[in-house]
Amino acid sequence: MSRLRGLKCRECGETYPISPTNVCEYCFGPLEVDYDYDLIRSLISRERLADGPPTIWRYKDLLPVEGDRLVDLKAGYTPLLHAKRLGARLGLNNLYLKNDTANPTWSFKDRVVTVALTKAIEFGFDTVACASTGNLANAVAAHAAHAGLKCYVFIPSDLEPAKVTAALVYGPNLVRVRGNYDEVNRLCSEISDRYPSWAIVNINLRPFYSEGSKTLAYEVVEQLGWRAPDQVVVPIASGSLLTKVHKGLNELVKVGLIDRQATKINGAQADGCSPVTTAFKEGTDNVKPVRPSGIAKSLAIGNPADGYYAVRTIRDTGGGAESVSDDEIVAAIRLLGETEGLFTETAGGVTVGVLKKLAEAGKFGGDETVVAYITGCGLKTQEAVTGSLREPYAIEPNIASFQAAANLS
Repeated sequence: MSRLRGLKCRECGETYPISPTNVCEYCFGPLEVDYDYDLIRSLISRERLADGPPTIWRYKDLLPVEGDRLVDLKAGYTPLLHAKRLGARLGLNNLYLKNDTANPTWSFKDRVVTVALTKAIEFGFDTVACASTGNLANAVAAHAAHAGLKCYVFIPSDLEPAKVTAALVYGPNLVRVRGNYDEVNRLCSEISDRYPSWAIVNINLRPFYSEGSKTLAYEVVEQLGWRAPDQVVVPIASGSLLTKVHKGLNELVKVGLIDRQATKINGAQADGCSPVTTAFKEGTDNVKPVRPSGIAKSLAIGNPADGYYAVRTIRDTGGGAESVSDDEIVAAIRLLGETEGLFTETAGGVTVGVLKKLAEAGKFGGDETVVAYITGCGLKTQEAVTGSLREPYAIEPNIASFQAAANLS
């Protein structure tokens, strides 16, 4: 028997067989994978997981793949750090950081791509593509190279140089589009219609691709000794990551790996692109598109596909949502580096900046277990902090010059 029942519309409930499609033909709602949780419950156990590989594939029973030909660069099972020094600054005794900068291409996108490209091979595709704000381009290009697949990645033309280089090194066909991410994504939707033999991971493979994000919930619970955290802080771009973290927590209850979870889900955005936060604060589910601006380019999706579901998840779990300015993002990147020795990109600066703002507003109890998701490496967005850091000493090669420069006697 298959663990996968098929695809199911999140709006009207219409069902479909497993296939590379992402939109309901009846109501145009998004499709997602429908699992046989009773069957999975009979297969899975904490002991079985402990014997699995130290990657996301230890959770294969809960992922939408059926074969054994995995596109595997060993994504996942990244460190969960007890952030004692940052926690002390924020009045949080049990603050943890999920460090997804430790993935193969240094962001959480390796999780979704390893699932998507594995599924692409199951479907028989030989060409993969994506619309990306940077990290996804890196992950798709790397995994496609590993699997020997033809690859096209489409990016906004103003993307950070390090992310462009980090895609080109894997040899894809990289296309810079004169427009923002939402325009790039619309173009990729047209390309998907014109070239149905292409697997575009965040278009026709989206129901499978997005499932990889659930593993960020599974790992945190396992690493906390099979306890769900009290609260999490998740950066929002399309909104999919936030909703899938919530889905993953609920699935652990459904398959009997934990007894309960009541985690509050908090969302983090930048002031320059905060449609979900704005909708939440206005008390509406109507997420109005915006034109993105600011330094947090990896979160710059002005018309988030899962924005409505993200708002609902935040509200239904009793969480909160905040946004931060460019200056607050830079300050948060520095705060994380100086307290915990972790260098994050601007998206992580958004997460830590919002974590700080929520903590200062009394959103967290001092002894609550709070997890903040750090989703990408700072080496990809170095220009964001250039000019805000302490200048190095410049000295002659002798002790007196050093003492003078450092004000040492």
